[in-house]
Amino acid sequence: MIAGQEEFLCKLKSALGEDAVKTAEPMREHTTFRIGGPADYFLTPSREEEIVQAVKLCRSEGIPLLMIGNGSNLLVGDGGIRGAVLQIYKNYSEIRWEEDTGGHAVLHAQAGALLGAAAKEAAKRSLSGLEFAAGIPGSIGGAAAMNAGAYGGEMKDVLCSVRVMDEEGKIMDLSAKQLDLGYRSSRIQREGLIVLEARLRLQRGDKQAIDSRMQELKEARASKQPLEYPSAGSTFKRPEGYFAGKLIMDAGLRGYREGDAMVSVKHCGFIVNCGNATAAQVMAVAGHVQDEVYRKFGVRLEMEVKRVGEFL
Repeated sequence: MIAGQEEFLCKLKSALGEDAVKTAEPMREHTTFRIGGPADYFLTPSREEEIVQAVKLCRSEGIPLLMIGNGSNLLVGDGGIRGAVLQIYKNYSEIRWEEDTGGHAVLHAQAGALLGAAAKEAAKRSLSGLEFAAGIPGSIGGAAAMNAGAYGGEMKDVLCSVRVMDEEGKIMDLSAKQLDLGYRSSRIQREGLIVLEARLRLQRGDKQAIDSRMQELKEARASKQPLEYPSAGSTFKRPEGYFAGKLIMDAGLRGYREGDAMVSVKHCGFIVNCGNATAAQVMAVAGHVQDEVYRKFGVRLEMEVKRVGEFL
């Protein structure tokens, strides 16, 4: 490690602590796809001030910075990531509650809290609105940024506001109306904002009905989605007027494979890692799927999975 890098590493460790800074960290250990080469620096802050410090340090030193949660909906290139990865996940995942009026309660969740964990906590308190999130693997921060949703529910249905930081390190509180939430999109994504905390307003309901609905959705996911294999979730966005999985199945691509990357036999909308798949293999499968679906049906599938890093 050259002198400038050593100095930068020392600054990071001074700001975040020794245990919160790693170098040459394999990203396959931090993505639900279990794929990805090493990140130059891997940072796991546990306080808001540490996140601010890390962002400002990287900016002042000209070090590229990527923010991630629990690594779902993410494909990291086999060449890894040049620069720093700042993970807001287990070390920054506190959940607390605030009583509200009119039979409601407000959930305050740090960005690293898992959406599924928040749904479980809500159910324990007989609070309705997050049932759709049962089993979704992403974090609160990522869910707010992409307006995550399933089975008729979306984050925009319950989101009150978010606490975010911009690329300059400025912290702001934005209401849900200011986020321009759409299908898997938001102002957060477009402006590169970093979610620090989210506030969700949930309604009091019948605990038995809430538990029943969550169990129903969990079983539906288990029966329809390839949860037995690592993946990044749905690989392609839903094209208007179609379902990506059905188009892929009708194109005869169920089980299509390159190395250990495969179109799921259970749900063709997923590309899964059957063992030691590489990012290159995933992209080869995805490219073939896109070409065949377009050739047969004239529909161009757009990837929903975010691709980052160096693809060899």
